[in-house]
Amino acid sequence: MIAKHLASAAVGLALLGSTALSAAAQEQLTVGANIGNVPWEFQDDSGDFVGFEIDLVNEVADRLGAEVEIVNIPFNGLFSAVQSGRIDIATSSITITDERLESVSFAQPYYDSDQSLTVASGGPASLDEMEGKTVGVDTGSTGDMWATDHAEEYGFADIRRYEGLSPAMLDLTAGRIDGYISDIPALLYYVKDKPNLEVVQRIETGEKYSMMFAKDAELASEVNDIITELKEEGILADLHEKWFGATPEDTTSTVTVLPMPTLD
Repeated sequence: MIAKHLASAAVGLALLGSTALSAAAQEQLTVGANIGNVPWEFQDDSGDFVGFEIDLVNEVADRLGAEVEIVNIPFNGLFSAVQSGRIDIATSSITITDERLESVSFAQPYYDSDQSLTVASGGPASLDEMEGKTVGVDTGSTGDMWATDHAEEYGFADIRRYEGLSPAMLDLTAGRIDGYISDIPALLYYVKDKPNLEVVQRIETGEKYSMMFAKDAELASEVNDIITELKEEGILADLHEKWFGATPEDTTSTVTVLPMPTLD
């Protein structure tokens, strides 16, 4: 939930002849994000945190009357951080899954996605050409889960795990891995100005993204209602156009109001 941080100051007897206590309460949302996850949350040239989900969480916080503190946390650490109460919200293109719903809660989804295979130019043209090769993934991501589940089917020689997009892309460019499996919107955005890299295959998984909360947190329901408002007012569609350069289709979760996810 929104944390109330109290600051107190005591003035010593030697200074004022008495002890005074003042407390100022400020409502604040502590948001964990895997910074470097373009175009969802990353740093611009001036060092500011920007991105689709940064804009979204700032809009949510504004409607809650709260300030936002962004904490940079590797993707795999977001789960324990939200469960322990270190952060109020986790947001990093997090896919809703039944396995995750056993230990955390999600607001309704706001983006539909799939996985993808990205390679260096001239590399494997599809998953069928990844036999005997090394694939990179983000630790604990749905790309990691997919690659692990399909490693035998496609004959991957090794799965190398990374904490974020940038180190994986460095290794892909250097030839230390042969392909990288991750969320397709992030990779399409990343490679659009990099002719040495290309997304060669969409891997259909039917994933949907949302913000993650501690299990059964009241804040999850509050944010879910705000996301409904943002969809109905067209603000989420505007964010989609801002960051992806296209209007979302009417059938997607960026536009369609959906119930909070629950276990089947």
